[in-house]
Amino acid sequence: MAERRMFAKTIIDSDAFFDMPVTARLLYYDLGMRADDDGFVNSPKKIIRMINASEDDIKILVAKKFIIPFESGIVVIKHWRINNYLRSDRYNETKYTDEKKLLNIDENGAYKSMVYDCGVPDGIPEVTHRDTQVRLGKVRLLNPIDQIDDGFEQFWNHYPKKVGKAAANKSWTKNKPNIDDVLKALEWQKESDQWNKKDGQFIPNPATYINQKRWLDEPVKERMPF
Repeated sequence: MAERRMFAKTIIDSDAFFDMPVTARLLYYDLGMRADDDGFVNSPKKIIRMINASEDDIKILVAKKFIIPFESGIVVIKHWRINNYLRSDRYNETKYTDEKKLLNIDENGAYKSMVYDCGVPDGIPEVTHRDTQVRLGKVRLLNPIDQIDDGFEQFWNHYPKKVGKAAANKSWTKNKPNIDDVLKALEWQKESDQWNKKDGQFIPNPATYINQKRWLDEPVKERMPF
C-alpha cells in the first residue's frame, strides 16, 4: 500500500466541506491517510477513538457524501479517485472486493453506491445489499425526499433567503431542476431591483421559487429614457 496520500482542492475547498465541523474535516483527512489504494478503510471506529473524534463526525461525513459506508463496517472515500492517482506498478487492489462490487464510478470519477443509501444510526451507518425496506438494528432507509443532493446544496448556498430548508429540499426532489440553469438565473435575479427592494422583502421563499420554476423567469428590460 502506498504511503503518500493526496487531497484534491476541488473537494477540500468546497463549501460542503467547509460547512462541516473541524472535527469532521480532520476525521476525513485521517481516514484518507489510512485508506488502502482503492480508498477503503476497514477500521473507522478505531480511527475515531485514536484521534478523539466522535461518531457524530462520521455521521456527518456520510450525510455530506464524503464517505460511503457498508454493512461490514468498512467505509470508502467517495472522491478517492479524484484525490489520488497511483501508477499501475505501485497500485495494490483492495482486499474488500465484495464492497468494491457494490460501487460504480460516475462521470466525475467519484464512487457511487449501487444500493440504496441508509440513514445514520447510533454508530457507524451501514449499506445493505437490498434496495427496499430494510432494518438492521437501528438502521433505516431514508425517504428520498429527506436526502439532500449536491445540486440542492449548491442552490441553498447561493440562494439569498435561508428559510424552510426541508420544504425547499422536498420541492427540489420533486421538480428536479437543472442546477446550472438555476445558478445562471440566480446571478441576475440577486442583482435585480425587485429582489433588492426593502431589504429583500420580495425574494420568494426557496420552496416557492422552486415550485414556481422561477429560474425560467426572464430579466426585466430597463426602459430607455425619452
